[in-house]
Amino acid sequence: MSQVLGVGSRVKHPAYGDGVVIGIDVAAYKMCFMHYGVKHVGKEYGGWEIIEALEAEEPVTYNEAEKSLVKILRAMSDISEVVPLGDRWQGGVMILQPEEKNLKPKEMPIEAFFHKIVMVRDRLRVMEQRINASKLEDEEKVNLQQYITRIYGSLTSFNVLFKHKEDQFVGDKGSE
Repeated sequence: MSQVLGVGSRVKHPAYGDGVVIGIDVAAYKMCFMHYGVKHVGKEYGGWEIIEALEAEEPVTYNEAEKSLVKILRAMSDISEVVPLGDRWQGGVMILQPEEKNLKPKEMPIEAFFHKIVMVRDRLRVMEQRINASKLEDEEKVNLQQYITRIYGSLTSFNVLFKHKEDQFVGDKGSE
């Protein structure tokens, strides 16, 4: 049996040239070659020269890979995550009652309202990322960031709806 290579190991293949292990399947390495792109090479193959062998790590579970991918996608786009509503609010209804009794109250499922709050939070996060990645002067970035922090502070009233504390809004602590 040939040596087990880990992700990042470098080899020189007789036909494909220099390559790097970028993934490991059950029976094959997923290799990226400089001039030939991604190829699968059987784990039993021994015809290449191993330039640098890295130790094979424990296989990553599907769940860990999914979490990593979601984290990368969230950082690169404006997808929104599933944020759970607090248990006591499940199935609840928000009622907006006008002062005048002859006017009909407005009812809305709490889940729908909560979803809109989470969308606002996610879009604020994307705005922060875009401001930080922009070519604005540092002073302008700080000024815009302060506005976003104040918006988060205004939205802390809705923290009671979140199931997990880490999902809640955090404003500027101590200034208000």
